[in-house]
Formats: sequence, structure tokens, C-alpha cells
Amino acid sequence: MPQPLTLFSDAFSISPYAMSCFVALEEKGLAYQLVKVGLHAGEHKLPSYKARTGRVPALQHGDFVLAESSAIAEYLEDAFPGPSHPRLFPEAVRERAIAREVMAWIRSDLMPLREERPTTSVFIQSVSRPLSEHARHCVRRLVAACEALIKPGQPTLFAHWCLADTDLALMLQRLASNGDELPRHLADYAAAQWKRPSVARWLAQPRSDYTPY
Repeated sequence: MPQPLTLFSDAFSISPYAMSCFVALEEKGLAYQLVKVGLHAGEHKLPSYKARTGRVPALQHGDFVLAESSAIAEYLEDAFPGPSHPRLFPEAVRERAIAREVMAWIRSDLMPLREERPTTSVFIQSVSRPLSEHARHCVRRLVAACEALIKPGQPTLFAHWCLADTDLALMLQRLASNGDELPRHLADYAAAQWKRPSVARWLAQPRSDYTPY
């Protein structure tokens, strides 16, 4: 009998990292339970929350618990490999390396942009305040990196979708959703990712009564 899978997500479904794990599970076609954790209420600090890092998202597979979205994606790829399950990462070694590079970069860099265009501005309420010079510098770096990978009319980073497409599209949506200037083909790329069924199911998650934390 398969061991049950549970994804622990933030209560308001605004975490880009929880979104990445949610999409990974959906794309793998796995049955799982989604449990919302109230970070604003300190639920991640309770003894009952078993993630070693005390962070969200976390994945429980039977009695095994793993946090950190990149580790979760890698685990799902290894535990539920192709061809029985759809791939999350490209098959080609170098493309897979680039996908991981993109995912690691947008998790660890571009902080002024992430702060001034938070995911609440994508999922809950857009903002209109101008970007600071520091954030605009991040935008220039983001656009330059994307234009090296994405050409006009290109719907995915590589020949087939990979999880890096979802993560990168969310970074671009920080701009597109708030009316910030973005090259047309990059906005089109992000919009195409937003229409993917796995992403649409994340977008449909309830986000009422948001409490900042």
C-alpha cells in the first residue's frame, strides 16, 4: 500500500516555495493531502509540526518529513521517477543543471524586487508604488537572464515544461501582475505558465482574511 503524502503549506497560499511544491505534486499526478499551517498564529512552532527546520513548506511521506522546497522537488523526482511519473526536471544533463541554476538563483537573489513586489501583490492585492532603484537594478538583471533563455514565442524554458518554468514565471508575475514594464515575450511566457492546470489549481486556493506575518 502506498505511503500517504501530505504537503504542509502556508495558510494563505502566498508562499512561492509552497506553490512550487504544490505544482510538483500536481504535475507528478500524486494523491496527497494539503494541510495549511498558520504562520501568523505560530503553528509552525508547535511540537506537532515535525519539519526539522520549522519552516513551510514541508512534505510528509509516511513517517518521513522533509522541508525546503528545492529538497522536496528533488525528493519527489527521485521517489516517483519517470517514465511512471512525469518529470519535474529536464532529462538532458545540461538543461537539468540550468533548471536548477534558475531555481536556486531566484530563491537566493533579487531581494529588493521580492520585497517591493511580494507574492501578496501577485495573489491578493496588486501594488502601485514605483520600484526603487535597487529593485529596478534587479529587474534589469532578471530580464537579461530571462532573455538569454526565452525567445519570443517560446512557452517553456526547454522543449518540455519543467518546474523551473513555474518558479521563474512567478518571479516575472511580480512585475506583470503589478503593471510594471516587462518585455512582451517575457510577459507572454509568464501568462502561458499561469494557464497551466497545476498552476491554475494553486491560483484557485482560498486567500480570504489575509493576516500579515
